[in-house]
Amino acid sequence: MRFITDGMLGKLTRWLRILGHDVEYSIDLNDNELIEVAIESSRILLTKDRALYKRARTMGVNAFCVEGNTGAQRLAELSRRFNVMLTVDVTNSLCPTCNKRLLKATKKEVAYRVEKKTLAHYNFFLRCPECGRIYWIGAHWKRIYGTLSEATEILNKKRES
Repeated sequence: MRFITDGMLGKLTRWLRILGHDVEYSIDLNDNELIEVAIESSRILLTKDRALYKRARTMGVNAFCVEGNTGAQRLAELSRRFNVMLTVDVTNSLCPTCNKRLLKATKKEVAYRVEKKTLAHYNFFLRCPECGRIYWIGAHWKRIYGTLSEATEILNKKRES
């Protein structure tokens, strides 16, 4: 699924990219440009700006007004509306920073880019071919899985009610 997000949804953009979704994002685009990009590239416009949402809808843009305040709430909303899966398959993840498909990397390839302790403790690495960032499944993934679990709980509670 392809999205475009407004400047208020930077964190959600990163989440969607980690989950494997192509998300265009720029804090420099004004409302007219966001709508134009959504139309030209057939992207779903995600925004917290109700006026932008209404205007986009009247112009025929597939748009969604995100209302949740937390990452988990927002992810649950998108899962409910667009069937966004709340699981990570890192082989399909996009770079949270620049939106390019991440590639597997060997320890040798990343040795000069990560701390020695990281290299000693982890064996699986990904790198972005565009911005060069290196990623691994480290201790921070407990928070990632926790947020996804919370989003799933919110989604399930909504289904029950």
